[in-house]
Amino acid sequence: MKTLRADFRDKALFVGLFGPDVYAVGGYVRDRLRGIASEDVDLLVAKHALEDIVARLEPQGKVDLVGRNFGIVKFTVRGKTYDVALPRIDRPKGDGTRGHKDIQVLADPDLPLEADLERRDFRCNSIALRLADGRLVDPFSGAADIRARRIRVTNPRAFPEDPLRVLRAARFASVMGFAVDPDVYPLAKDVDLAGLSVERVNEELFKILLQSERPSVGLEEMFKLGALRRLFPELYALTLVLQDSVFHPEKDDFGHHTAWRHTKLAVDQGLRLARLLALGPGPTLALGLAALYHDIGKAETTQWEFKRGRMVITSAGHDGASERLARKIFTRFRIFAWNGYPLRRTVLTLIKTHHRASELWLRREAVTRKAFNRFAADTGGEIQLAVALDAADRAGRKERPVRGLDREAKWLLAKFEELRVSRETIRPLLRGRDLLKLGVAPGPGMGKILDELTRRQLDNEFETRAQGLKIAKTLVGGTP
Repeated sequence: MKTLRADFRDKALFVGLFGPDVYAVGGYVRDRLRGIASEDVDLLVAKHALEDIVARLEPQGKVDLVGRNFGIVKFTVRGKTYDVALPRIDRPKGDGTRGHKDIQVLADPDLPLEADLERRDFRCNSIALRLADGRLVDPFSGAADIRARRIRVTNPRAFPEDPLRVLRAARFASVMGFAVDPDVYPLAKDVDLAGLSVERVNEELFKILLQSERPSVGLEEMFKLGALRRLFPELYALTLVLQDSVFHPEKDDFGHHTAWRHTKLAVDQGLRLARLLALGPGPTLALGLAALYHDIGKAETTQWEFKRGRMVITSAGHDGASERLARKIFTRFRIFAWNGYPLRRTVLTLIKTHHRASELWLRREAVTRKAFNRFAADTGGEIQLAVALDAADRAGRKERPVRGLDREAKWLLAKFEELRVSRETIRPLLRGRDLLKLGVAPGPGMGKILDELTRRQLDNEFETRAQGLKIAKTLVGGTP
């Protein structure tokens, strides 16, 4: 009998309440078998009715029956919340449609534990650990799959019933470094993904970008599983867009110089830079999404052009086209703020300006503080992120992982510091209240004066509020 030690804070409490009938299931068991400690534990209680489970838990902490219809209780003790579930089986609803919201969950305390494990997506997740004695219940050889680092479907007949499993396969491959079994691909291509909520799609994509060592693994699996074509057609289009092999030497295993290959490398390099720069989760996700979508405009701007004595593949204006398409994607997936971070605004700004940092470098012998002010203002003050995206874009032409910012990025950040240009220095020194004191009434006229003052401030015509007021008085005096 295979055993594994469960070790989390409230293990003794659950064993005391339910004895040999309580199990840890799913990701906790998988991670323990991988040697990863975790306090994120989902529990299953067999042979006890829901009412009995609630009655035993209530004296110990807070019980929330929000998942009652699915046989799930949320139990909070000393600030820690656990999902406590009955054995369940999933069935598609009778109308024949298949979507994540079209699954009927049937909970039954008398169901065999193996039936509950069979409903789960992959064999590496279809393992239970009895808390009382550490016995592993592994009817589908999930432990062997974990050792082999592979993702196999637990029940091929049930796999299509939950379309989220297609995205989870991509995420597990990316985050855990497991290989997707070839038998998964023909199953995935026929799964209807239309029923997936945008929230669940976003969650899986964001986890790939934030938790993977190489997000490109998950992105490529989304492509191979058919999810990219159906959920992200703008990204799928990049798989068919050629890039100039001189300017973009990066290529896939079959020799194709595609925008998709470059995009995946840029995302990987961006994540590495985010970690080296110790960016927080919000900026890291913004950088990842900006790298993911920065070139989607190439699908509609790429063409052949005779330049420098040869035919060259060009994509003039793709930055603006990419920002426009990304805006539509963010609207479609209802992406706005994320955990309080202005994700939509930041990503769209980064995409729109992703060539500007390189332009400063190319004109470095003649560029002035005015240009750096303009860059800072046009990027919304996200100087570090914009420079990092530019560096990731450049590094996306190479296979070798970046070890830090390149010379262009280092020069740019040093120059911003030398010129004392930052988010703070580009903030308008004068506001509407200042013009009110000068007798300017609110309205379009005031807006024009404020815009002109902002332009002059960015052009270095004044650096203090007092200097700005003098110019404002001149402008006000010239108004009708």
